Amino acid sequence: MTDVAKAAAVSHQTVSRVLNGHPNVRPATRERVLAAIEQLGYRPNLAARALASGRSNQLGLVTLNTMLLGPVATLYAVEQAARSAGYSVSITSVRSIDKHSLSESVSRLVQQSVAGVIIIAPVASRDSALDAVPPELPAVVVEADPEAAVSAVTVDSHLGASLATQHLLDIGHKTVFHISGPRDWVEAQQRVVGWRATLEQAGAPVPEVILGDWSAQAGYDAGQVLAALPEATAVFAANDNMALGLLRALSELGRSVPRDISIVGFDDIAEAGFFTPPLTSVRQDFSEMGRRSVELLLRQVETGTRSAEHIMLAPELVLRESTAPPR
Repeated sequence: MTDVAKAAAVSHQTVSRVLNGHPNVRPATRERVLAAIEQLGYRPNLAARALASGRSNQLGLVTLNTMLLGPVATLYAVEQAARSAGYSVSITSVRSIDKHSLSESVSRLVQQSVAGVIIIAPVASRDSALDAVPPELPAVVVEADPEAAVSAVTVDSHLGASLATQHLLDIGHKTVFHISGPRDWVEAQQRVVGWRATLEQAGAPVPEVILGDWSAQAGYDAGQVLAALPEATAVFAANDNMALGLLRALSELGRSVPRDISIVGFDDIAEAGFFTPPLTSVRQDFSEMGRRSVELLLRQVETGTRSAEHIMLAPELVLRESTAPPR
């Protein structure tokens, strides 16, 4: 690293920042350092780094044991971002985000001398669970409550729900029904709040929330109810899987989308554009979430200080053929 710093005419610390993907490096300086690394054939000595720092060149990742898109996509994005920054990832999964489960998982990671830990904690029990993380261990929570006193990266689900609901109101629907996610998920709570606030601000009726569980079956069951309601001309589903189930139920019951009912989903899964009809959805950038989570964690690792910085990522409404003005 000393040779690279000399060749690039920068400090040893600047080389370290470039290697760790730190954002506070000017593009021209970063390019000069990378050119010196390439010219000298430099490769970080991970064993030496671990001996000098007292920790391995690993980041710990705790995630909920689920196959749901959000946690899985975030896990993949974090692993890719960590690898790009020169770190490997040690992953442990838990059945529930509670203090006991999290404490056990973090203890296993601490025994591996991880540099820091990222916790994918989308459920409402996460706040007390974070007490299990040692105060000296750099930590970032993904999808935490915006008010949580911990470093966090999250997508603005409130804004996403507002975008979906406002779109349906703007094209002429008198109100929007909502199929929510589970009550104990932070994202589900925020989407309900965003949906309700948008309707209230527009002076539109606020229907009763239809509780779902993220599954296509929940959307299908909701469709059995909504198909029988003439006033249900627009529906915002809290994720695309439930929107898929809803589409199937409405099709079986003779309700055409979007002629009879318009639908907006959330997540913009890869298959959303191939639904029948292609689904209008709110897109989350999971790659950006992973990158920013790793950046935030490595900033703590470098400074040796636990922070409470929050990063809120804006979602995007992707318009397709599942929405239209009411007839």
